[in-house]
Amino acid sequence: MEAATRGKAPAERARAGKQLPLWLFRVSALTAGMAMFFPPANPGRISGKINQAASLFTTGISRDTVTNSMGRILRSQWIQDGEITALMIACVVVMLGVILCASGAAMSLGNHRMRRVGLALPLAGAPVMAGGLLLIRRSFERMTAHGAEVDKLDKLELAMPGGYTAFWVLAGILLVTSLAAFLVTGRTPERGMKMEMEEKYRLFLMMLPVILLAFIFCYLPIWGWRYALFDYTPGGGIGPENYVGLKWFRFLFTDPATSADLIRVLRNTLVMSGLGIATSWLPIAFAVLLAEVRSTKFQRFVQTFTTIPNFISWVLVYAIALSIFSTDGFINSFLTNVLHQTGANTNYLQSADHTWLKMLLWGTWKGVGWSAIIYIAGIAGIDQQLYEAARVDGANRFRCIWHITIPGLMPTYMVMLLMSIAGILSNGMEQYLVFSNAVNKDVIEVLDLYVYNIGIGKSQQISLSTVVGVSKSLVGITLLFLANGISKTIRGESII
Repeated sequence: MEAATRGKAPAERARAGKQLPLWLFRVSALTAGMAMFFPPANPGRISGKINQAASLFTTGISRDTVTNSMGRILRSQWIQDGEITALMIACVVVMLGVILCASGAAMSLGNHRMRRVGLALPLAGAPVMAGGLLLIRRSFERMTAHGAEVDKLDKLELAMPGGYTAFWVLAGILLVTSLAAFLVTGRTPERGMKMEMEEKYRLFLMMLPVILLAFIFCYLPIWGWRYALFDYTPGGGIGPENYVGLKWFRFLFTDPATSADLIRVLRNTLVMSGLGIATSWLPIAFAVLLAEVRSTKFQRFVQTFTTIPNFISWVLVYAIALSIFSTDGFINSFLTNVLHQTGANTNYLQSADHTWLKMLLWGTWKGVGWSAIIYIAGIAGIDQQLYEAARVDGANRFRCIWHITIPGLMPTYMVMLLMSIAGILSNGMEQYLVFSNAVNKDVIEVLDLYVYNIGIGKSQQISLSTVVGVSKSLVGITLLFLANGISKTIRGESII
């Protein structure tokens, strides 16, 4: 037995040694894929005039992002339009190489044949990345030469970024590790083997785009939290000279005017979120009533008709509201022309009366059908034998709803309710932005709209708005874990 154990250990070490280049390649490909969307790793930001928030991806596909601070430079021909185009093409070539390597990494999760084909892709992808990086270097040299000719080299702020070196390193690692894994893998042991992949890996790759999008749009923006520690002005930079530490955090709670605004905004936010939570039973009631409709055609019509408003933007919703409730809208026209009332010229949208109730009604009209979908699906998943047994025992439709349908939907409802409680400070911004005006601003401005107004509006206090956003996120996370703890204590179930 000891001899067998000693013989097994070297075999396991040999197998692990063969897997090491493969895992290094996969990690490197994943790193390169994420670096495409990470602005500090952008190898194409060869000028300080290029937006520092531009990633390799945006530099390759968005000319406006590259040139939004180059108006005078391009008008004065300090940089030629062709040089910008060449830089964008170079970035696209680098991305193409990364995509080839990432595709190879995904295929390496398959069987022997698929893995071998996948490991051949980075053998082409890494040189493509290198070719794109050389094109970026060429664009840098051309801009440098042209800037020297017009004697404006100092205005262009040309310099090779750190991301350029980082991508060279990644290209080298991808080439070496994929080549090593390709050689270690060896030939396909069976002729005619089909390329296949285990189900768990297929499911993982199906989820990978969602994970990457969540990373790009939910986690990558956390990098912007650093503005809370600097005295930042739009168009400026951040560095040791404007580092202020926790100054803006203290300012948020010590400045009387800001504290008063924050209290007002929190009041509006909590009231509107509270109204939303108090009426969170409406979608489940709508789903139950709709499920009791016998006509399938009518049921589908109602479900479609009530779901469509969710896909209408709030700008169009406001246009509908304007055509109904404005001074010359439908209501005033009806009162004047049909009921012959004089002085019917009230602008209901300008009034601050009952603003919270108005926003609740508009939100309910827009979202109740969409929110009911999950409960309709839950009703379809309830065992029909329960209803049959209840009818045999003499239960009517109301008793079936009360004792079977609603208890069957309660777990789903509780999860949605706890998520609503965790996001009580996040009302969204679009609805309140389009309906806000000078008259109702004090009662309609919620926290998300307040962050927008002080950050992107006239104030342009980026640092202060970042502090408010950070504080809101931290409170939301705390509420999420608190709600999860309550759920575990009361129901014995966790949502995290």
